[in-house]
Amino acid sequence: MIIGFGFGSPLTALLMLVVTASLSYFFFKAIRRRRNVDWTDDRGSDISELRRRKRAYYYEQRQRARELMDAYDLTDQEIEERINRELDEK
Repeated sequence: MIIGFGFGSPLTALLMLVVTASLSYFFFKAIRRRRNVDWTDDRGSDISELRRRKRAYYYEQRQRARELMDAYDLTDQEIEERINRELDEK
């Protein structure tokens, strides 16, 4: 939005601000759409199939969270031991 500030007439500056804001919005939406799981791709599919796919996705995410929790849920003493072990290896 800074691009349009101070260039030419106020109408030109306002137009440049609107264009810049629109471009930023569309870039944000494009990046966000690529990153998120899109469940709306199957418009004609059965609701039970969509429910099954979502359930499998969330169970998979829960399993990943448990694995990460097991790997990184450490006490202060375990953290210090891990740091010492990693520094001793180098």
